Amino acid sequence: MPANLPPAAAPAASTPVLSPRQVALILFALAMGGFAIGTSEFVIMGLINEIARSMGVSEPQVGHVISAYALGVVVGAPVLAILGSKMSRRSLLLALMGFYAVGNLASAMAPDYHTLMLARFVAGLPHGAYFGIAALVAARISRPEQRGAAVGRVMLGLSIALLVGNPLATWLGQAFGWRWAFALVSVIALMTVAMTMRVLPRGMNAPRPDALRELRDFNRKPVWLALGIGAIGFAGMFCVFSYLAPTLVNVTGVAETFIPFGLVAFGIGGIIGTVAGGWLFDRLQFRAAPVVLVWSIVVLLLFPLAARSVWTVLPVVVAVGTMGALATILQAHLMDVAAEAQTLAAASNHSAFNMANALGPWLGGMAITAGYGWTSTGVVGAVTALFGLLIYAWARRDATQSEVALAMGEAE
Repeated sequence: MPANLPPAAAPAASTPVLSPRQVALILFALAMGGFAIGTSEFVIMGLINEIARSMGVSEPQVGHVISAYALGVVVGAPVLAILGSKMSRRSLLLALMGFYAVGNLASAMAPDYHTLMLARFVAGLPHGAYFGIAALVAARISRPEQRGAAVGRVMLGLSIALLVGNPLATWLGQAFGWRWAFALVSVIALMTVAMTMRVLPRGMNAPRPDALRELRDFNRKPVWLALGIGAIGFAGMFCVFSYLAPTLVNVTGVAETFIPFGLVAFGIGGIIGTVAGGWLFDRLQFRAAPVVLVWSIVVLLLFPLAARSVWTVLPVVVAVGTMGALATILQAHLMDVAAEAQTLAAASNHSAFNMANALGPWLGGMAITAGYGWTSTGVVGAVTALFGLLIYAWARRDATQSEVALAMGEAE
């Protein structure tokens, strides 16, 4: 590892000495919070038809509800990270997950479409800050060469939500009404609060700079380019996944009861991608990002062809889910380029990905409404992944120029 390891990633003398069992329990608790968030964030994709019928709106209008949640993440991640800068990471994690439970309960009780949009915006506010702080805690309790794997384990909660929580919540929503899905998330969030209080010791904090110093270090080109890769390059996954349920029904020709199997396939891909992302980063560092982006372009271009048969659509949906590897890679990379803006950058990573979550359904909805069909989401998504690859090339060129300039300065 480089000698200039970021402060938040390097173990500090004041950090409590933890046994492997304690580390595993902490990572499990943090991942449980990710499980709650992943279930809530993606369950609308599986219940898009039910919500549309219940609220008397179209499926693309329900896509706007997905975008409202994503915009809540975009706004909430940096704002709550700054407002919580004086709190311990333990206290902030507990407060954020408690807030998440309240937001999802409000979603379950929303009486109409516009109230639901507002409730989803509010529920999204703590999302990014939670994942950002959880990733920093995971890195802090892990050995430096295992940071990528530790962050991946936290993100694994979100992927398992795609495999287990999302299909379960979708089935619950189809059987008893979509509101019960959000009520289930509230219960899981409260369970996360209880377990985190029990297993996460106090004293897990790294020294924090003042807010102005953090903002100054955050406002650096390498940080913004990394966030740009996530905001643009990741939109393709959400473009396809947001409209997966109606695509399965209207193009593949399956019954609505088959939709949870499509979600399970996506969840399997998410788990593979999360594990692979940590593995790739520990070996390739930032160079792992273009590997995932090129893979994404190929997979998304295959989706329109594969969607016409149940035998081909499920393997490709698994492949689309593996695009989640990019989230782990960029989360770990930001720890290396954010200097003293560790908390703000880690939280803002999820703002970037939820900008992708807002951009993907919006672009996909435009293509569908324009008459290009449900499978046009694959082509639209491939274009966004290509733009993400171009941003990576920009970031890589700048990094190379900086390294050359530094080497020349040392030689002089």
